[in-house]
Amino acid sequence: MGNVPVTFNRLSEQSSAMDSVNATSREALESNLLESSIASATQGVLGLQQSDGHWVFELEADCTIPAEYVLLRHYLAEPVDTALEAKIGNYLRRVQGAHGGWPLVHDGAFDMSASVKAYFALKMIGDSVDAPHMVRAREAIHSRGGAINSNVFTRFLLATFGVVTWRATPVLPIEIMLLPFWFPFHINKISYWARTTMVPLMVIAALKPRARNPKGVGIDELFLQDPRSIGMTARAPHQSKAWFVLFSALDSVLRVVEPMFPKRMRQRAIDAALAFTEERLNGEDGMGAIYPPMANIVMMYDALGKDENFPPRAITRRGIDKLLVINGDEAYCQPCVSPVWDTTLTAHALLEAGGDKAVPAARQGLDWLIPKQELQVKGDWAVKRPDVRPGGWAFQYNNAHYPDLDDTAVVVMSMDRMRREHGVAGYDAAIDRAREWIEGMQSDDGGWAAFDVNNLEYYLNNIPFSDHAALLDPPTEDVTARCISMLAQLGETETTSKHVAGGVAYLRKTQHPEGSWYGRWGMNFIYGTWSVLCALNMAGVDRNDPMMRKAAGWLTSIQNKDGGWGEDAVSYRLDYKGWEPAPSTASQTAWALLALMAAGEVDHPAVARGVEYLIATQNEKGLWDESRYTATGFPRVFYLRYHGYPKFFPLWALARYRNLRNTNSRVVGVGM
Repeated sequence: MGNVPVTFNRLSEQSSAMDSVNATSREALESNLLESSIASATQGVLGLQQSDGHWVFELEADCTIPAEYVLLRHYLAEPVDTALEAKIGNYLRRVQGAHGGWPLVHDGAFDMSASVKAYFALKMIGDSVDAPHMVRAREAIHSRGGAINSNVFTRFLLATFGVVTWRATPVLPIEIMLLPFWFPFHINKISYWARTTMVPLMVIAALKPRARNPKGVGIDELFLQDPRSIGMTARAPHQSKAWFVLFSALDSVLRVVEPMFPKRMRQRAIDAALAFTEERLNGEDGMGAIYPPMANIVMMYDALGKDENFPPRAITRRGIDKLLVINGDEAYCQPCVSPVWDTTLTAHALLEAGGDKAVPAARQGLDWLIPKQELQVKGDWAVKRPDVRPGGWAFQYNNAHYPDLDDTAVVVMSMDRMRREHGVAGYDAAIDRAREWIEGMQSDDGGWAAFDVNNLEYYLNNIPFSDHAALLDPPTEDVTARCISMLAQLGETETTSKHVAGGVAYLRKTQHPEGSWYGRWGMNFIYGTWSVLCALNMAGVDRNDPMMRKAAGWLTSIQNKDGGWGEDAVSYRLDYKGWEPAPSTASQTAWALLALMAAGEVDHPAVARGVEYLIATQNEKGLWDESRYTATGFPRVFYLRYHGYPKFFPLWALARYRNLRNTNSRVVGVGM
């Protein structure tokens, strides 16, 4: 397969020679190249399957998680693992930007908090402040006002190390745990990731522990003033001036009265936080199965005087080490792992590819998923939907309290496809239960969110703690589209299902003027538009509907000259300007192709050019290389690079193209 890109390029370079070949011969040659590319990609993906049938690929974020991992070890005064620290140091130095600081995405702009944490971690590892890369980082930080401009989470970390005082952080009274649900702020009115992160952090804020920091490393040199003189953060760009003033005033009042809260009430609140945590510890997979709450839990137990052998602390600490990725002379820490997501998406790609090896492998993956469905635990989502039975899948290996609708919908579609196309039994009960859960999780506006229902308390993003604007989990276009796709693939339409009708109405309202849809969990408008066009096609919306025509036209208009598609993280800017151009990537090209084919544009020249791009960029292993980040944790704050995306999405798109070209109807008959 290694010579396919060269061969395909020669088709363009030797156009004069091709003039002597009739159209049938050329089509046969192109078909052979396409078939060879699909076969090679299929083989590449099959070779990455785990022994028990599932797939899991690396999930890389920015430098902040590995930097925090280093700092956590020194916070706890754990024995120095020189070899591991050296490898993390190599990683941190490699991802330093040309601007001297650290970005949130590959080749991205300077980010203050990422830069402060990376510098702090490298200094902790032992890098000299006079080393050229440290000097460049310090100059970059100084030129942008210094580390005073770090975000709230960074300030909490710096407060525990004594770099800044607790006056530099918002007041987070642990007594929040005792508030009734009708109160304007309640722990169940924020997103799952904020909830699981904040609960142990509130205990830390109440106890105000100090990092052990045996080396005594500080970073005063990153500030342009005495860091211990710094007060509260400034208003974030997304925050309303009036709301922020109100919440800041409340913060000032709390700062004065908090020390006067009765000790008995404080202890009761800490006990409530511990009860919340211990119910959700989730073994070595960790509370929420994401790094920030896990790290906070370890620090919380440490602050409470529980040593490293205390079971909840010890188990959580072991779980953090399971997030490490060590490759040769580099290492980093993942924010979480993505086996359910990786497995179901890979199964979709293999089902599209077909064949004697691909389909049985996909079945193995789907069979691995069956027992991962959560049927017993009513998670936090049940606060607003108490009468709905559980039935979803989580993103990670285990995360019973926090299944998500996106994973669940995609799993159901892959299982339904396996039973319909290949007659495989054993999925009916899982599909029926998941469908019931997803229908019960629709928000009142017709949309679906990732983890919660009606999480629409937008005023909370104005509290000082929420400078990241990621406190909530409201419905979004991409997750809504996925749920519609699932219901429609199971036979529902706008006329037969109030859920589908409400979802389609939501999507009609949220289309942007140029034709795109926002993508919350993938970058960005390409991802959102792909998700929605698949849903509209499956729901039976006419291909000539202006909504679909406008979206397809927009996608063809943003195709890069090389035939691929790309989009930059800047498209998430607060002052909306739509899609932002970027170099082509395999995953974003695949999304655009799948979207156009769902809209009925299989024979559009843009699709042919996109297919050519994918074949031309396929590597020696039959897969694709992709250094750019194409997924989103939190817009403008935290992005993700799924190492699986350039492996299964291009295969999926190429196989879909082949399959549709071999039919007369050219209609995509599945939800994705």
